[in-house]
Amino acid sequence: MRWWDIDSVLELERDLFPEDAWSRGMFWSELAHARGPGATRHYVVAQEGDRIVGYAGLTTSGTESEDGGSAEGGDIQTVAVTRDHWGTGLGSRLLTELLRAATAFECTEVMLECRVDNVRAQKLYERFGFEIIGVRRGYYQPGNVDALVMRLTDPSTSVSPASPVDGTGVQGTEIHG
Repeated sequence: MRWWDIDSVLELERDLFPEDAWSRGMFWSELAHARGPGATRHYVVAQEGDRIVGYAGLTTSGTESEDGGSAEGGDIQTVAVTRDHWGTGLGSRLLTELLRAATAFECTEVMLECRVDNVRAQKLYERFGFEIIGVRRGYYQPGNVDALVMRLTDPSTSVSPASPVDGTGVQGTEIHG
């Protein structure tokens, strides 16, 4: 994702998440940390022609590991796919790209929050090995919707290096980082 994608991403964001859509400033802030040697973010868009049909983002940060040392942790910030691309595998491709990035960032685990009423997304994350580890009450505002906290340990085991994301895509869709 690049700065010139933000307007299209915002349209999709407002359509899919009308109550708790991110602002332009939030996306700008994330992208400010997505390039260069100190990058801690990875954002991608999926395009069909000139139309953005999906996007996804990951952030990383140092955490304390179980043995008291430091470890890199990842957090999936967002995965979004236009309604007309639901069920095509595009969400899986975007998630795969984020898990590849988490592996490149040497993340030992990846966390995410998922609305309790978003069963489609929950099933996607479970297929990749994410497990529910808690609930955040009233996490999504202003709707006061609870979030499931999900964790994947060792994201490198959930993606196969034998099937890289190569720019070809679902129904003519390309993914760009």
